[in-house]
Amino acid sequence: MINEAKIINQPYSGQYEERIYDIPSSWDSQKWTWIKFSNEDFSEWCGEFRGSSRYVAISKKHNSILVLTSDYLYQLDRISGELIEYESQPQYHNLTLTPSGDFIISDYYSIELIKSTIKEKQLIESPIHMDMIKFHSWSNNELLITCEEFLNWDRHVELELNCETLEITMKNDI
Repeated sequence: MINEAKIINQPYSGQYEERIYDIPSSWDSQKWTWIKFSNEDFSEWCGEFRGSSRYVAISKKHNSILVLTSDYLYQLDRISGELIEYESQPQYHNLTLTPSGDFIISDYYSIELIKSTIKEKQLIESPIHMDMIKFHSWSNNELLITCEEFLNWDRHVELELNCETLEITMKNDI
């Protein structure tokens, strides 16, 4: 069972046992992401994923791992490391894990909740139309988010997402 996942630079040949997660497509980039996985028995191995690195997160609650690259959103089984689902050419730019173990993901304009599978996403409503969303840090059950108001790019806003109620509230203009 996988306990840790960390984005790393390309390892030396033979440094780790490697698994290649390549989904053949004519739209694939020539860039790769390497992630070092650590199992509960302290063994380590490396996964190679198509696309530039963005984020990786592990949910013990759902026994799954999400790997976000520029080319794909991969969902792996936390027990076996096998590929469960994937999404091609994702527009996502942020990925985080709630304190309760669910995934939160965003593109530039919207934020979604992912529980057990990437095929089932729930849109989280916002009090404003957002653009250039960026996740920052967690404070208890609140995720700090910054963005610009869509079509009003001079207005930079701080928001908070409560992961228990799934409500986004305005914190202040910055």
